[in-house]
Amino acid sequence: MLTGRSPSAPSSDRVRPDVAVVGAGPIGLAIAWRCALRGLRVVVHDPAPGSGASAVAAGMLSPVAEAYFGERQLTELLLASAARWPAFAAELTETTGIDIGYRTEGTLLVGLTGDDLAEARRLWAYQQGLGLPVTPLRPSELRDREPALAPRVRGGAIAPTDHQVDPRLLVPALRAAARRAGAVLVAQSVRRLSEVDAEVTVVAAGCGAAALTGLPVRPVKGQILRLRAPDGVAPGFRHVIRGYADGEPIYLVPRVDGEVVLGATVEERSDTTVTVGAVQRLLRAGIDLLPELAEYDLVEAVAGLRPGTPDNTPIVGPLPDRPNVLAATGHHRHGIVLTPITADLIADLVLGGVPDPLLTPLRADRFDLAGVAVGGPEPTMEGDRWS
Repeated sequence: MLTGRSPSAPSSDRVRPDVAVVGAGPIGLAIAWRCALRGLRVVVHDPAPGSGASAVAAGMLSPVAEAYFGERQLTELLLASAARWPAFAAELTETTGIDIGYRTEGTLLVGLTGDDLAEARRLWAYQQGLGLPVTPLRPSELRDREPALAPRVRGGAIAPTDHQVDPRLLVPALRAAARRAGAVLVAQSVRRLSEVDAEVTVVAAGCGAAALTGLPVRPVKGQILRLRAPDGVAPGFRHVIRGYADGEPIYLVPRVDGEVVLGATVEERSDTTVTVGAVQRLLRAGIDLLPELAEYDLVEAVAGLRPGTPDNTPIVGPLPDRPNVLAATGHHRHGIVLTPITADLIADLVLGGVPDPLLTPLRADRFDLAGVAVGGPEPTMEGDRWS
């Protein structure tokens, strides 16, 4: 047991927490909740909870649509976490009374042109080869499910087990659940890990984890748009729609309150500037697939930074030579879907001390840390951007 004590045992030190979590995005808050439920004393450090990547994220729970070539181990992790989402969502809603926008209509995968459909079919064939539930549909079958799709759409498929949640509702729910379980949230930045006094420190700081730990986590910029259906009605489509429109990969996520999230760019940049070109491309592609979007209100254009790693797979588990410092970062596009399994793996590790086999491909020491002395002088960060 990393904490060195039973959660129910008396302690002479009633101040020092068992677990300090750095970062109050969905993953950090879920870890805090799970650890507190196990009877551990938990403190979460973040000056602005939920203000990082999750504030921009669309909230797709898409282990099937996100199954890409060369990422089989990651796909297995995504599937395992997505399988936990129904119970996780139900428990969170029951605990807090907060609707987190969890929806299960499934995801439609579409191609606008012949070239788009050929590209999509290549990926679907790979996904079907993994045994994933992807069912091709003719254009008429697509429009039977979503009449608002453009007549030009050449074809598509359905991934019925790919669902969605609203991250902007998820974060307040997780904050409430963590507090109810006994976790304490401290609105302060952490510039050095030496500032944190706890038996175990969990770094769930998204892109900020690089400065705190020396791990190879880089920012990957994503720009998205938020639209709203006119007159306050629900959008004219129910499924999450993902696909290609003249070579532009996009997704459209409908919310019951009339919001539609349209995204997203993937840019190897660290700024959060919204560019005219990105907005133009996203709107063109979105309207090409769903013409009614031309009449929607443009509510928000925003950019965020996903925490990426060299192999696109998260880093979860202890730092090399520092067993009481655990990383939970590098989730890139998958932070929301991987929230339940990351929280469970970290909480189980903290309490039991034995790594779950699922952690093996997520180990920090799989990377060459380019001469970073993890046990030496600690790097710093301002702590103003958390994931």
